Amino acid sequence: MTFPTFTSSQTDPRARGKEFGTHLRKRIAANLAGYTDLFRAAGAGDAQVRAWGERALDACAAWAPPLAEEIAGIAAGAGLEPWQVGVINARTEILAAIDMVGHGECSTSVVLPQDGPPRTVQTWDWHDHLRDAPVLWEYEQDSGRVVRTFTEAGTLAKIGVTTAGLGVHFNILRHDSDTPEVGVPVHLIARRILDEASSVEEAVELARSARVSASTVITVVTGTGAASIEISPAGVAAIPPAPDGVLLHCNHFLDAGLAAGERHATERPGTYDRMRHLEDNVEGLSGAELNGRALTMLSHAPEGAPVCAHPDLTQPINQRWETVATIGLDLPAGRLRVHRGGPCQVTEATWQTF
Repeated sequence: MTFPTFTSSQTDPRARGKEFGTHLRKRIAANLAGYTDLFRAAGAGDAQVRAWGERALDACAAWAPPLAEEIAGIAAGAGLEPWQVGVINARTEILAAIDMVGHGECSTSVVLPQDGPPRTVQTWDWHDHLRDAPVLWEYEQDSGRVVRTFTEAGTLAKIGVTTAGLGVHFNILRHDSDTPEVGVPVHLIARRILDEASSVEEAVELARSARVSASTVITVVTGTGAASIEISPAGVAAIPPAPDGVLLHCNHFLDAGLAAGERHATERPGTYDRMRHLEDNVEGLSGAELNGRALTMLSHAPEGAPVCAHPDLTQPINQRWETVATIGLDLPAGRLRVHRGGPCQVTEATWQTF
């Protein structure tokens, strides 16, 4: 099985959003319904969720007006209110506001070899009832830059790559400074990095310019460098690769200052197990073939680090986690390579090139 794809024909933000919303109308409505169920299961009332969605729109309009226009266009195309699409884009912020915790999540590996392009792979874990939310979206800007992103229906971006030679991986974090006062959605930071940045330094500047209420790490990769940009209301830090060109990240802060407010230390200790698994398998993660790098990620709990997650169907929906996708960036081609599912299901034939 593969993920659905969509290529925009419009470059104006509102028109592009409307086209996207119209084409993916049913999927966006289903994604909104899935998140509504998740928020309710975690104890959030509908009126409060709407208020958070509206705050997210206000923050977006102040920080990136064209993206607010695009969200309005998506809502018009999908037959929804703008605040509802705001909720989809601000789901990380709403989950932080609810203070929801769990034991899934993502692992990212980037290796910069001495010769050749970066070698990357990431698992993307999420709630199993939202496994049909992802879509692959391609759009072109007026400048001619083409962006390809693995995202969720109605969300402006997540993991992606551009024809400008830059790509991003994406992992959620939790920090003591996370707040219910919803700020700029972190998914919109990833979107602006994909749209505007041509270097790691430019990506860091964009991240620092946003007032956020939730934490995440956006690992930016170019042909000449990389950094994991750790973002939280307490500040932004850029983690460079080790001297051997290896950059690994799971779901805990690596910056010493930000790590003082780390939330995963007691709530999701599996993130440290997964990091140890990556560190112990750098050789395999450095391989030239994406399929081999993905198989190196393979590990199930309790035998080892739970890098490849499968849902426990005895748990409520807010505590069921699944590795929904395994993804690599092909920077020279400006393409994503995506496998639907976790590393335990990977074969040479299961990769979707987009």
